[in-house]
Amino acid sequence: MKKIFIDGAEGTTGLKIFERFKDRTDIEILKIDSALRKDENEIKKFINASDITFLCLPDAAAIDAVKLVENPDTVIIDTSTAHRTAEGWAYGFPELNAEQKSVIANSKRIANPGCYATGFISLVYPLVKAGLLPKDYPVSCFAVSGYSGGGKKLIAQYEDPEREKKFGAARMYAWGQTHKHLKEMKAICGIDRDPLFSPLTTDYFSGMVVQLPLFTDLLTKKASLEDVRNIYAEHYKGKQFIKVMPIGAEVEKGNVIFSDEMSGRDDLAIYVTGNEDRIVVASSFDNLGKGASGAAIQNMNIVMGIDEATGLVI
Repeated sequence: MKKIFIDGAEGTTGLKIFERFKDRTDIEILKIDSALRKDENEIKKFINASDITFLCLPDAAAIDAVKLVENPDTVIIDTSTAHRTAEGWAYGFPELNAEQKSVIANSKRIANPGCYATGFISLVYPLVKAGLLPKDYPVSCFAVSGYSGGGKKLIAQYEDPEREKKFGAARMYAWGQTHKHLKEMKAICGIDRDPLFSPLTTDYFSGMVVQLPLFTDLLTKKASLEDVRNIYAEHYKGKQFIKVMPIGAEVEKGNVIFSDEMSGRDDLAIYVTGNEDRIVVASSFDNLGKGASGAAIQNMNIVMGIDEATGLVI
């Protein structure tokens, strides 16, 4: 039985990780006294008593928490932005390539991906690796997420019964192109340019769609919808958390994809749509599932050497 500690268990990601443990009998949750949850000495004790610690903290606090680790056997899974491109940290997207699951399984330091980054990387990385998407392609990314992606403060604003009327409309942000996920998007995909990223949140709790538009005449060779889908199908062959949808799957849904269709799930669906000149690929998933706590549990299961879907919904 593995001993698990969640540092930051009262935040959105921490709470969702804890919820996914409710029926697990193969782990023991180490629970810190709520009055001492910010006491450095107490946190240090719990981290070093654990087999696996989840850090569900702001970046600066996550960096400080890692400094408290003295037990060489303790595995850290950090859900913050702090270590996603840091040397010595495994990037926690097991489906990235053929080696990544093994890299995660043998690492003591795992950086959980960002939610938008998960969708972006799931789409861009396979096309770059296959040589279809040039590394200097001017990548644009458009995405929509449920408000839970903004954390407890934004959740409170949306769920306030006396909220301002504006919260019923789409909320567009990150105008300055400095979103915190951009760094890992670029680094993990190995592209030369920072993506032009346009995210928005709307009035529903969870679920997201990340879209990547492609002009086929700017690719390294002319490609059809089937060609692009085949790249994804081959890249994610045998990956139980990534489902590559058939061409035309969106037609069966009324030619639309609702951004909350994967809410409550821990897997991700990829759609390929468009025409011979302009293709749009999209990833649909739960920002709290494959985009956060579900991914963290998947990484924990890999470290434990058990079925990576244990305790998750796919």
